[in-house]
Amino acid sequence: MLLVLLLVALGVYLVVNRDTVVLAARTLRRDLVRTSLTVLGILIGVASVVTVSAIGAGARDSIGKQIESMGSNMIIIFPQSTNASGARGMQGQGQRLTQSDGDALLHEASSIKAVAPSLRSRVQAIAGEQNASTSAVGTTTSFFEVRSWKVKRGDMWTQLDEQTKQKVVVIGSTIERKLFGAGHGVGQKVRIGRYNFHIAGVLESKGEAPIGGDQDDIILMPITTMRARIMKTAPDFAGVLMASATSPEASDRAIAQVQSILIQRHHIQDVKLADFTIRSQKEFQQMQAAIYGLLTILLVLVAAISLIVGGIGVMNIMLVSVTERTREIGIRMAVGAQTANVRNQFLVESIVVSLVGGVAGVGAGAGIVALFTKLSEWPMSIDPSSVAVSLMTSAATGIVFGFFPAWRASHLDPIVALRHE
Repeated sequence: MLLVLLLVALGVYLVVNRDTVVLAARTLRRDLVRTSLTVLGILIGVASVVTVSAIGAGARDSIGKQIESMGSNMIIIFPQSTNASGARGMQGQGQRLTQSDGDALLHEASSIKAVAPSLRSRVQAIAGEQNASTSAVGTTTSFFEVRSWKVKRGDMWTQLDEQTKQKVVVIGSTIERKLFGAGHGVGQKVRIGRYNFHIAGVLESKGEAPIGGDQDDIILMPITTMRARIMKTAPDFAGVLMASATSPEASDRAIAQVQSILIQRHHIQDVKLADFTIRSQKEFQQMQAAIYGLLTILLVLVAAISLIVGGIGVMNIMLVSVTERTREIGIRMAVGAQTANVRNQFLVESIVVSLVGGVAGVGAGAGIVALFTKLSEWPMSIDPSSVAVSLMTSAATGIVFGFFPAWRASHLDPIVALRHE
């Protein structure tokens, strides 16, 4: 709102001084080389503002999409080993996370809508003459709800498959491409260890994870199958529990409920001695906001330095212009020009040249952003507010750095000015 008012005020000022604007334009056209060099300094500064704003917005949107791709209001419970010495040797130390813990969370925590165990192991997947190292994850059908992950082609496994430990998998798009080529994975067989698994479906692509790594480089299977044929663990063992809160607003309440339930189930006397740790999607979002804030400050500082350099160029050129036109100023004062008239003339010239540089800078910045987007495939976009800020900043640069030359011109002694050669 403040920015709009400032732009309106600037527009009113230029309209009121429209005759001075016309005179300033004519004056600037007399020496196009000097004017162009002055415009270039502002152009570079404004183009920097537009470009870095687009890069920052692109980074924010990209990371935001990666965080959203993790799942729906996801909460992750990791096992955490405790120290066996001293007070940390109390009852409950070393307790594993189990699938029963997940069932308890689902039934007792009112802010949890879905829970899925997750056993992960690095495996070698083989199909014909092709093979690939990937991550195998044993889980339940709730995993697809927690991760907001849909099967693009084919189907997921069933509850009966989980109960009977069937050799069935759902694979990511990256693994499908590596082993079979895009669009040819459903219905095929993939060998993991000593067993051949039937591919029931292929997941939709999620891309890169917020902490790095390809989310589509994955093979999912029933957790019962994973325990029996890949990892050989105890029947109820769950390496990690993933839960989904009922809403973003309920995330903090869901975390508190998870902590309370697990502490009670694991017979832990002191929260500090908990054998698990909880991380949430909300933490990643807060981390993103902090990183983006620091990045924005850094980029703004870089752009501000560019504008200051451009502003100094404007001031120097205007001071040279005042020196060269000293006799003209004396003549204007001699025929009745007031101090304000002379000051406005030079101030308007500074604003006009800065605005021309600002408009050109916005165009140059848009071109750079389009080029970067095409070459790097980075999702950059220009925010209209950044364009308005850039134009307002360029006008402010003209006012700030043009005021001293304008003031100096308006305070020349007419007699001395007329004698100047």
